[in-house]
Amino acid sequence: MPLENHLKELRARLGVNQQEMGALVGTSRQTISQIERGDYSPSVTLALKIAKECGVTVEEVFEYIED
Repeated sequence: MPLENHLKELRARLGVNQQEMGALVGTSRQTISQIERGDYSPSVTLALKIAKECGVTVEEVFEYIED
C-alpha cells in the first residue's frame, strides 16, 4: 500500500490506547486499528485531526510511498 503511517508510534508516545485516540479524533477504535495496519486510508479531515492531536504535521503521521 502506498500510504504508510507512524500512528502507532505517535499514539504510544502520547500514552493513549486505540479507544482513547479514536475518542480524541471523533472516530472508533476499529478505524484507528485499521489505519495503523494500513487497511484504511483516512479522509483529509481525519488525517488533520490525528496530526493535531499528536502535535505533529500530517506528513509526520502519513507518508506516501510511490511504487
